Amino acid sequence: MTMRRTHIQAKDTVKRERLEARVSAEQKALLQRAADLQGRTLSDFIIGSAQQAAEEIIREHTVITLAEQDSRTFVEALLNPLAPNERLRAAAARYKQETAET
Repeated sequence: MTMRRTHIQAKDTVKRERLEARVSAEQKALLQRAADLQGRTLSDFIIGSAQQAAEEIIREHTVITLAEQDSRTFVEALLNPLAPNERLRAAAARYKQETAET
């Protein structure tokens, strides 16, 4: 029982931020219907849905997914890199020259 009280107290001390949004009557009714179907409050439904969407978008932009052949090609390039060609050496020399001047 003490453990539960501590958990509740810790949760209550978390600073909450306020977020407001204006929606049409149709949008609110739609969101409320979905919340009701899941047995959640409107606020809980909106926050949960927005958080889930945000996490998915961030994951899509930070995780690289490769097909099996692409993955093998990538690993092979890491393990056995090609020697730099003349264009790469020239680009590196230009970069060193430009960054040395600044």
